[in-house]
Amino acid sequence: MKTYCLDLDGTMYRGTAIIESAKAFLDHCLEKNIPFIFLTNNAMRTQDENRIHMEKMGYTGIKNEMFYNSAMASCEFVRKNYEGNKVYYIGQSGLKEALLENGFEISEEHPDFVFVGLNKNANYHDYSKALSFLLGGAKLIGTNKDHILASPNGFEMGNGAILAMFEFASKQVSPDIAKPSPTMLELCMEHFHLKKEDIILVGDNLETDIRLGQNTGVETIFVQTGIHTKEDIDRLGIFPTRVVNTLEELI
Repeated sequence: MKTYCLDLDGTMYRGTAIIESAKAFLDHCLEKNIPFIFLTNNAMRTQDENRIHMEKMGYTGIKNEMFYNSAMASCEFVRKNYEGNKVYYIGQSGLKEALLENGFEISEEHPDFVFVGLNKNANYHDYSKALSFLLGGAKLIGTNKDHILASPNGFEMGNGAILAMFEFASKQVSPDIAKPSPTMLELCMEHFHLKKEDIILVGDNLETDIRLGQNTGVETIFVQTGIHTKEDIDRLGIFPTRVVNTLEELI
């Protein structure tokens, strides 16, 4: 039995609004003991906060250990590929937790890295301080490069738009870690002890969720409850294994 690797924003919910058809699908998975995990580029929340966020909307049967996000992936990637331990970060509790769990020291004294994750409360002063460290020699690490996020009222700025600002100002290029980079999938599979043939990638974003599957030869299901619709498939040249209007069609 394959494990569903489910995106969150636009697939399970839009901001704080539940997608009822997604809940029906998860309830079915829980009833039939069909395995699933959550693979998200959203680095803002901790695993515990992700669970609580979904429970407040009405989801049940969710556990902390089901979540793997781009904050976790970026920290594990840096640990494997670079030397240095001091970090300054733009982000929220999800990124802070991942940094601390991976043994990084959060410091403003000559940091080795500047991690950039989405923080909707960050301001010009925060960005300028981060830039000063980058110009001083710190390495730029973006948790993800999502351009936009689905919200109940449409769309919001994604971390990729903020990261592009830092890349432009610092003349650095962040390593590509999160979806659709194969790096994210490799780290996730290692974390959950899975193989490519064991999983199905499910998401609403052709450019991240589905491109990841296309880039790695993994089965994909594209659901039209978020950023893209089936009309975008030919335009973008990104082709899912299967297209559904809602996840309830998978029951």
